[in-house]
Amino acid sequence: ALHSGKKVSLTLKPAKANTGIVFRRSDLPRMPEIKASWECVVGTRMCTTLGNDDGVIISTVEHLMAALSGCHVDNAIVEVDGSEVPVMDGSAQPFVFLIECAGVKELDESRSIIEVLKPVKIEAEGSLAELLPSNSFSVGFQIEFDNSAIPLQEIFITLVNGTFKKEIARARTFGFAHEVEALRAAGLALGGSLDNAVVVDGDKVLNAGGLRYEDEFVRHKVLDAVGDLYLSGAPIRGHYRGVRAGHELTNKLLQT
Repeated sequence: ALHSGKKVSLTLKPAKANTGIVFRRSDLPRMPEIKASWECVVGTRMCTTLGNDDGVIISTVEHLMAALSGCHVDNAIVEVDGSEVPVMDGSAQPFVFLIECAGVKELDESRSIIEVLKPVKIEAEGSLAELLPSNSFSVGFQIEFDNSAIPLQEIFITLVNGTFKKEIARARTFGFAHEVEALRAAGLALGGSLDNAVVVDGDKVLNAGGLRYEDEFVRHKVLDAVGDLYLSGAPIRGHYRGVRAGHELTNKLLQT
């Protein structure tokens, strides 16, 4: 797991129609469940964490949620024997691969969607997240860091006909070498390595293979947004626009 550094096992199980995505802590008595919902978000620092009324949590759900969204999986039970979803390679691609290997089944129920009828926007400290009416689900994102390795990057992508798998799923999470010590002192990134994250040191990418996309950084932000937006409880017909946005702002947008 990326932040706790602990070994964890995850199993995706089929679920009946209208179940939604439900996380189940198989390591705890009575195997408590947490619904994958924006209403259950209890933390947004460096990842998205869900919790229930009993204080049970499951963190770093965004990459798996993005894969489920990209693969059009509406119903699944996610069993995890720990408090954090495994990080895999830092992207959503391993989850997409496993879902495709298992296969999906079309259920005999109508699919619900959320249609954005009017603009919804939230801004905070130079960051912005908004949802706009659109005929399909699309994401626009802009990032800019005070770092020569991550200049201003911007992307617009319509997520139809497999574009999530082809254009977004392989983008890995990223971080800065100078922040690692502080993060670990705070109990974060304890499982982080060059095997599951892109690490930037000054103007260099430390990973031996370099980047998977020229603009992998902004593509991963799209991945995170897709995962966090799927906590709305249904696919969205609308356009999401993020400017230097993160987990917290996207969750506040869903609340709004």
